[in-house]
Parts: sequence; C-alpha cells; structure tokens
Amino acid sequence: MKRIIAFLMAFLLLASLPAAVAFAQPPKVTVIKAARVLDVRTGQMLANAMILIEGERITAVGANVKCVWQSIKPGSTVMFFRSMTSAFAGTATFAPGIGGVNGLTLSVPRQTLIGAKNARITLMAGFTTVRNLGAYGYSDIALRDAISAGDVPGPRIIASGPTLGITGGHADENYLPFEFRHKADGVADGVENVMAKTREIIKYGANVIKFCSTGGVLSLGDDPKAAEFTIDEMKAIVGEAHRLGRKVAAHAHGGEGLKQAVMAGVDSIEHGTYIDDEGIRLMKEKGTYLVPTIYLTEWFMENYEKLGLPAQIIAKAKEVMPAMKKNLTHAIQQGTPVAFGTDAAVYPHGLNAREFAVLVRMGMTPLQAIQTATVHASKLIGQDDRLGAIEAGKLADLIAVEGDPTKDVTTLERVKFVMKGGAVFKNQ
Repeated sequence: MKRIIAFLMAFLLLASLPAAVAFAQPPKVTVIKAARVLDVRTGQMLANAMILIEGERITAVGANVKCVWQSIKPGSTVMFFRSMTSAFAGTATFAPGIGGVNGLTLSVPRQTLIGAKNARITLMAGFTTVRNLGAYGYSDIALRDAISAGDVPGPRIIASGPTLGITGGHADENYLPFEFRHKADGVADGVENVMAKTREIIKYGANVIKFCSTGGVLSLGDDPKAAEFTIDEMKAIVGEAHRLGRKVAAHAHGGEGLKQAVMAGVDSIEHGTYIDDEGIRLMKEKGTYLVPTIYLTEWFMENYEKLGLPAQIIAKAKEVMPAMKKNLTHAIQQGTPVAFGTDAAVYPHGLNAREFAVLVRMGMTPLQAIQTATVHASKLIGQDDRLGAIEAGKLADLIAVEGDPTKDVTTLERVKFVMKGGAVFKNQ
C-alpha cells in the first residue's frame, strides 16, 4: 500500500485563544500560558504553566511564571497567548499526506497538486512532521521542498521518493498490459541493481528509503504473505541506505519477508498484518519499530464499495483486514515497539488522528497511544533531539484540544490550535 505515515504530534489543550494567525512567520518571542502541560514521557501534567518560545524553538517550560518571564531577553518582541483553560502540550507530528486514494491513475503533476492540498489538511489536523513512504516521480520531495521554502503550508516531510520493489511486485505497475513494457520508478532486481537504485533515490533527495519485502493488498498479481526481494537484496538496500545516513522502512505483511527484513536491519516494519511470535521476538530483539496503520481496516470495510477497485483486490482485502487487527493486537500486547503511522492516501487525509482510538481499543492506554506519535515516532525518524516532547531546546510544535487526551484520546481528532516551528497555523 502506498502510504504516508504520520509522526510526532504536539499536544496542547485550550479553551480560547485570540483570532487565528494564518501561516505567520514566527515572532521573536512567544509566550503561551497554559492551564496544564503534558509531559509525554511520564504522563505527568504541569499545572498553570508557561511555555517560552524564541524563534522556532522552545527555550523554557515551567510552572514558575516569574522564572520563565525573566528568561525573556530585553528588547524582544513578544506575542502573548492568554486564557488557556486546559492546556495539554506534547510534541509534534506524524500525519500524512500526499497523493490521492487511487494514485495509480494520477499523473505526477496531479499527485503533487493533490499533495499540496492534503499537506494543508494534515497540518490542520495537528500533525506537524510526517514521514511519507512511497511517491511517484519524486512528488513528495518536490512538496517537501515547497513547504520548507514557505510556498505552501504543510507539515515537515521526511520523504522517501519511489518505493523499491521487485519486477511484478507490490511496488510495480501491474495494471498495464505487457505491450506497454512499463515499470515503476523504484523497480530493481539483483544485489547490484538494488544498491544502484538506492543510491539513485538518495541522489534525487530521499530522506528515508522504503522497500517492499512482501506483496501487498491494494495491488494486482502479488501476495501479501509472499516474500519479495531475497535476503541478500534486502541486506544490500539496508546496508547502502544506512551507509549513506538514511533510515529504512519495509512494507511487510508477515511471513519470511517480514522476518528477513528485520534480520536485514530495517528500522521499521509497515503494516505487520500476519506477524507471528517469531516476528515479534525478532523485532523486540532488534528494536525494530512496528507501524500498524490499523485504522485503515475499519475505514476500508465501511467504504470499499465506493472505491471502484478490481474484484481481486477487494477479495484480498477482505481476507487481510480481520487478520490484521487480531495479529497486531497480539503484537502490541506482547510489547513490540510501536510508532504511529497511517495509510492516509488510501482513506481521506484529515482522519489521521482516528488511529489513536484504534490503538487504545487494541490495548494501549491513551498515554501510550500518544507516545507512539511523539517520543517513539521522533526516535524512529532520528529526530528525537529536536522533536517529540515539550522541552527546552526542542522545536516549538504544539497543538491544542478541548478536554484531556490522556482520558479521552478522541479529543485529538478535534484540534483547535496548531503551531509548527513557532508559527501559528490554526487558532480557533
């Protein structure tokens, strides 16, 4: 499945704020007065706290208002947010956003334009940093750069570019008849070729590498239980990506393809539908993150008749979806490391936060679900030094909701305030 996964969320509960400041540049100093600030590491709430932000970074957080106020340098321009009655703050991100539901039928320019729309929707849903896995024509890299330049609003994007895959596999274009002789951008076979393809994708700007170690669901001619790529090919991809400083994500539904990807050293497994006890043991042993993307199962079963998909794909999905929830629940309960991710692009962007409630129904506490999108997600993408918590030195990525997400995680589906890098993008 072509996916965008969302990471790192910043959380802040409030009741009222001044009028919205849309797509503003961060002021020199911002002071946020919050009734409560959540420490996402411990679950403790800091009451009557102030958050001091200089430029794009948090410089102080504390309940000692005088101490925080005295930290402001003389002559600074200050923007002051008052009247926060219920402030819960965490940190920043993951949610997804580019591409249409039926990406195979869209041109690359059209995908990029749709991506810009979805990036804005994703940011307004409270996701300030996302990892996008799989995009045609490097459209996610173009969108990442446009957001970084301030051309369009959106979350920070850790972009993969095209997904690596075998000929005829989940990452290939299997809808066209043979006379077109067409292969997808990321198709490569053999150790030397996958190394070259990894280098090529990095050459064109990828921050992270994604490959398919098993077949998928929303594709023709492949089996989600069957391995794709040999173990030597997987080791070559992972070794080359890591040597060049990139993390590696493997699309894997289960079986030997999942286990071999873990043994090859990938940083995360996407989906994990048929994960078994041996796969769980390996992931815990290696510290490999599982990204469940589980809300998709509920949305798809309610909406598949509207999607116009081939009968073979619908039949495959109906077999996979029930197994996914059962096996992933077991993996979570066994303590497999989990990071937050979604399959938005298959379902509409803006619904990303519904993943939290599903994680809670599968056995997590609300705080544990929140941690998958903050401390765990930031560690997975290698940016826990600047994302993942409301702490001095971190980027000022904050969201605000009414209520207490540690008691009712569905409040995260109704975000009222979004700040990314010290700039306010949403303020209701």
